[in-house]
Parts: sequence; structure tokens; C-alpha cells
Amino acid sequence: MILILKSNPEKNKVDDLLNRIDELGLKTHISEGMSHTIIGLIGDTSRIHIDMFESLEIVETAQRVSESFKAANRKLHPEDTVIDIGATSVGSNVFNVVAGPCSVESEEQIIEVAKAVKASGASMLRGGAFKPRTSPYAFQGLHGEGIRLLLEAKKETGLPIVTEIMSASDLDLFADVDVIQVGARNMQNFELLKELGHCDKPILLKRGLANTMEEFLMSAEYIMAGGNQNIILCERGIRTFETKTRNTLDISAVPMLKKLSHLPVFIDPSHAAGISWMVEPLAKAAIAIGADGLMIEVHNNPAKALCDGAQSLNPTQFDELMKDIRRRVEFEGKTI
Repeated sequence: MILILKSNPEKNKVDDLLNRIDELGLKTHISEGMSHTIIGLIGDTSRIHIDMFESLEIVETAQRVSESFKAANRKLHPEDTVIDIGATSVGSNVFNVVAGPCSVESEEQIIEVAKAVKASGASMLRGGAFKPRTSPYAFQGLHGEGIRLLLEAKKETGLPIVTEIMSASDLDLFADVDVIQVGARNMQNFELLKELGHCDKPILLKRGLANTMEEFLMSAEYIMAGGNQNIILCERGIRTFETKTRNTLDISAVPMLKKLSHLPVFIDPSHAAGISWMVEPLAKAAIAIGADGLMIEVHNNPAKALCDGAQSLNPTQFDELMKDIRRRVEFEGKTI
């Protein structure tokens, strides 16, 4: 349910309204616009009669939100969410590119890649310390050591780091990580999402391989219901009957998610296709469709990568792509 207040309501009456909502056992999300203030009621509002609030002097109108996701819903938060991360902001007029290897393999590798992607204009460094793999015999990442090496790369370059968490029990290891990534396989790991709702770090949430957009937004809702509002949605391709690509990039997800939600949306073209030469055209499509950023895998030697070398660009390829991205982003009136 959302309450749209009349212009310039008296503060004491707003406070009385918020106290009344709190007594009903509901949480609130307040969005202040140019002319109106919107209060979103989060929780079980099925027992609440709309006229309970419409009769109040300061309430212009009350509306029920039909979608099951509330905090992530644009109806409760008409303005785009902007998340500050280091020296950059996500969801504003800045187009962000997160780049780095699928897996952190060594100190030399991650620092070399970090320096290269920063020089090309990347705003954040990605790298996997914990790697969920289909095969139990595949490289699983360096775990805590991998995070330490990412932090060393951050010291060298100043780039904020993005890395994936697999278990809530490892949360303490992420104390100095700038953005915690929830991978596609964990999109519906609800206990993990609940724990991330209690932390104060931005969460980059990837869409599951076979999940609808509503299920995707409901996963974001789990995090937001715990109090953490800083979510970046990431479309990384879904599983279809097509076998020529690793996944099928659902490019339509960007405008639909932006219609439904106020959260920023990234695209990961590397995982979407699983083929390095397809990263460039899919990245261009992401800019054209209105995405807020890209997540691209870059490795200093893709042929010898321990994970996902086939979809990784080398630093030279990434630099050429970034030149093209910059031209297109500036044409759209944004900065990078």
C-alpha cells in the first residue's frame, strides 16, 4: 500500500501518521518528490482498510500495490535509486563498467588486470574469490586469500572491488569489500539474502538462469525487507533451448525492470554469451537499451585462465571496447 500525502504536510501530523503505521506492525519507505511525499507501507497490509488512511487530513490518496514486491517497486519510489560506491555513483547519469577476471588466481594476475582495466576507464574491479562451479573438481577459487589479493589490487589502483559471496557464514571476510555479488545460482538462497539485508554494503544481484523478472525482484525484496536498500540488478542471460551461446541475453529485461523498479540495472555480456567476440555487440546493445552499467570479464591471458577463459577479453581488447563504449555513452548524454 502507498500513501500519497498532500503538498507541504505539517511535520507533527506526518510523525503521528508514521507512529500509527508503526503500531500496526508495518515498516515504511518514504520517498520525497518535488510536489508530493509518498509513504510505502511494507508488510501484510491485507487487513488494513484504505479508508483508515484516506480519512486523514494530510493524505491525498491511498493505493494498494498489486505486485508482490513492495520496497523494490517504482510505485513506492518513483525516482531512480542512486548508490554511491567509492568515487562513482550507480543509477545516476554515470555509466559504470565493472571489469576483471572470473577468478582471482594470483597477486601478479589480479594487480596486472586491475591496472589495465583502470587505465581503460573501468570504475570497479570484479574478481571471484569464491567460485560456484558445476563440477566439484573444477577450480573453486582462493576464498579468503582471493579477497586479500583483491584488496591488494584495490590498494594499487583505488578501484572499488566487487566479489561474489556463496554463504552467509563467510560474511565477515567481506568486511572491506565494496560491493557484494550474489550469483545466479544463489539468487533464491533466501537465508543468504536475509543476512545481506542486515549489512550496509551495496549488493549486486544477478538474475537466475531460469527465473522470471518478478522472481528476480522478489529476491531483491528479501534484501530490502531487511533494511538494505542498495541493490544493483544484473541481467546475465537466461537458459533457453539455444545451444550456440552459453545463455540467451534477455535484453528486454532492462526496460521492463526499469518500468517495474527504481533499482539500477547492469548487463553482464560475458556470461550471457560465453563467447568473447560477442561481448562487444552485446555491450553496445546494453547502452542502447538504457542499462546503467556493464560487467565484463577481462583476463591478462584468457587462454590459460582457470575459469571462463573463452568469454574473457584480454586487456587490449577491453581497451578498444572501452573507447567505443565511451563514445556511445557520451552520445547518450552520460559520463563514464
